Amino acid sequence: MTIKIALLGLGTVGSGILDIIKNDNGKIEQTSGQKIVVKKALVRNKEKYQKFAHSVNIITDFNDILSDPEIEVVAELMGGLHPAKEYISEALRAGKNVVTANKDLMAAFGTKLIKLAQDNRCDLMYDASVAGGIPILRTLSDSYVGDHILEIQGIVNGTTNYILSQMNKKGLSYETALKHAQELGFAEADPTNDVTGKDAAYKMILLCQFAFGAHVKITDFNVEGIDHLQDFDLQQAKELGYPIKLIGIAKKVADKLFVEVAPCLLPADSLMANIENEINALQIKSRNLGTALLTGPGAGSLATANSVMNDIVSEVKNLVNKTNGQLFNRFSSKDSLIITKDIKNPYYLSFKQEKVAHLTNILDELGIEIQELKQIEDRTIVITKAINQLQLEKLSAANVKLMAKYKIL
Repeated sequence: MTIKIALLGLGTVGSGILDIIKNDNGKIEQTSGQKIVVKKALVRNKEKYQKFAHSVNIITDFNDILSDPEIEVVAELMGGLHPAKEYISEALRAGKNVVTANKDLMAAFGTKLIKLAQDNRCDLMYDASVAGGIPILRTLSDSYVGDHILEIQGIVNGTTNYILSQMNKKGLSYETALKHAQELGFAEADPTNDVTGKDAAYKMILLCQFAFGAHVKITDFNVEGIDHLQDFDLQQAKELGYPIKLIGIAKKVADKLFVEVAPCLLPADSLMANIENEINALQIKSRNLGTALLTGPGAGSLATANSVMNDIVSEVKNLVNKTNGQLFNRFSSKDSLIITKDIKNPYYLSFKQEKVAHLTNILDELGIEIQELKQIEDRTIVITKAINQLQLEKLSAANVKLMAKYKIL
């Protein structure tokens, strides 16, 4: 039996799918029990993709896919919100199963698209949308069914991890490290979503759904990126024994949920601190299994293409076994988890050089205990004992020149 699929987009990920099917077709057929053929690929400019014309029918009209009864699976690889949302919606209404790696779309419109898939008895697979080469959503959905997740945190953006690794290990400037990431295909021409933390935030939204059954919005929690990180603070943190990583955190606090994306200082001997370059890592703490660490490529076309291919094979198995139309994630918390800021951590604080007496008086008034203080050039560096978000907000509004604040994990 042959299962025919269509690709929406034929860029680095789409072409990667073609390569995987060509190079590993025997294994794929043995695993899925079926031969998988890419019948059509939708692009905007047909001439640009003529090099693929010998292996797939290049089209520019989405209706050519909708009206083709042989196509049972559509893989959306375009990215962005529109027209991806409209194409996926139309495919589901036409009774076609969908695979997507679009975390922006699933974070923004996932609930509606999942409902649409249910209504039309179709599958909507999106494991590839989070953490590239780590099958994290499928792991949370399948391997933690009888467990209670307490916390999930880690590096969920390969682009920023590559940039920070190059800055920390090789002393490169932010601009140079970003340029290298773009040259290697780890960063887009417009890296805004990655470097501002937005991409990581979208992934944390999806992880909250799978880990806690919670539906949160990007406006519900603090999101910071690395675009304002200064070389001075990176160097000072390194000298103190703390590499800086962009970390996503989702943590149960009693009956509430703490979520954040921000640059954090990690102890140099911790596992997460030593995850380098484009690699992602997620640490899961649960009641039954304790702590588990999953790592894998988080940027680059092949990592995402491989994850998309895994979803396609899973979908083909569902079609053959006539089990399609099931929810990819069935977990939804009966109790609404309130987002909280009430969590304490030590912090690295960097001030435009202040008179020590003035600064310590203000910190004392806010109940912020000092663990270490030193003055370097025109800066005053303070390492605090554990403080909460409210104290930080009051400090930001106080009569001091706070230049940077980073949580210490």
